[in-house]
Amino acid sequence: MRLVFKFGGTSLGDGERIRNACNIVRSYRERGDNIVVVCSAMGDTTDILLELMDSAVRGERGRLEDGLERLRSAHIEAVEYVLRGDGLKSEALKVIEERLSDLTHILSSIYFLREVTPRTRDLVLSFGERLSTWIFTCALRGLGIAAKYLEGGDAGIITDSDFGYATPLMEETLNNIKNTILPLLGQGVVPVVTGFIGRTRDGAITTLGRGGSDFTATLLGSGIKADEVVLWSDVDGLLTADPRIVRGVKVIPQLSYEEALEMAVFGAKGLHPRAIEAAQNGGVKVRIKNTFNPSAPGTLITDRGLSTDSVVKGVLLVRDVAMITVRGATAVGKPGSAARILQSISSRGINVMMISQSVSESSISLIVRRESADAALEAIRDSNPPSLIRGVECEKDVVVVAVVGEGMKGTPGVASRVFGAVARRGINVRMIAQGSSELNISFVVKEADGVEAVRAIHEDYGLG
Repeated sequence: MRLVFKFGGTSLGDGERIRNACNIVRSYRERGDNIVVVCSAMGDTTDILLELMDSAVRGERGRLEDGLERLRSAHIEAVEYVLRGDGLKSEALKVIEERLSDLTHILSSIYFLREVTPRTRDLVLSFGERLSTWIFTCALRGLGIAAKYLEGGDAGIITDSDFGYATPLMEETLNNIKNTILPLLGQGVVPVVTGFIGRTRDGAITTLGRGGSDFTATLLGSGIKADEVVLWSDVDGLLTADPRIVRGVKVIPQLSYEEALEMAVFGAKGLHPRAIEAAQNGGVKVRIKNTFNPSAPGTLITDRGLSTDSVVKGVLLVRDVAMITVRGATAVGKPGSAARILQSISSRGINVMMISQSVSESSISLIVRRESADAALEAIRDSNPPSLIRGVECEKDVVVVAVVGEGMKGTPGVASRVFGAVARRGINVRMIAQGSSELNISFVVKEADGVEAVRAIHEDYGLG
């Protein structure tokens, strides 16, 4: 089989975990599979890099030096653990020191200028994956496996210049991946590719945003027509609910792309919407497996979900959100009123997660991230004339409950059953949204009622 393995930061947290991931690659190689590996940054490396840039901009030399030393120690210790032979270890350490020296110079420039541009930010963040991927490559070589280190751009991922959330130039990227990766596999080499990063046509490093390593993996899978893309994480697969708030949750054995996309949008662990979309467009199956329990079958994502007795597959709780309600009778029947409100928020770079408007058009409710709520309120008030809006309210003590399942499509009474289960617990629903796909019902409740609402639906549909 032709497989793409992506190992997340938890799976690569230290030398022991890197060796464990390498052993997984070796076991699949021994059974005759061709493997492409994608690596995230080690552990909390990305957070450290963000802290380093913040320290540099603030001129905090002590914090800057401490952070760099933490970064250096973690990666040096990982090399020392996974590599025994002096020759390969020396080569690995030499490259690590060179990259850390480059990073130090870049951070010094930020320190003296007291500013960091989006382009420089992406360059700094790329060091996490560039360090971990190099260590993983050397670790595979230490096991006697032919492996080649490739950065995202070397593998063929060419993007636009939207630093921080770059979009691959898809046709060019997929063609590049095919021409770069397939010959290596034909030679029995394991390509080890940096996740999260790409490159513009003029050679600047870009990052693909949150979940970028998953996106890298599914892009590579689409480009080489992989049999499966395996996202190795620290969970046995996608779960019916958050095990921290619901007892007896189960792994969902199979999901359709559409179901997975709905769950990804609402923050399901181990999924990102762009990664699922790339897999769907390429017709590539995705499997989520546990690095620490590799024998577990995980969750398979493919073109169709698995038929089950329950029409609901999962119940998700989205925290740290706020609900903004805009009222104004003068907006009734006036074209563009909702668009004007949404445009005012969009102009501040704020994403609207959910929207609901009464048929009377006298009010519209929006869900945004809680951290963006004040800016969204200010944008609405500044950009809309008083004659249009009678009042704007913001509630920060709310959560979103999302109910997902392909079986809900065309099944009568699903909404009634969902809200009935919630009502029997004495919970009031503040806002409701359901798309025409009928794959998802989302509603807003007070934060204090969120966990109980999830438990009520999970129990009513027998998902445990």
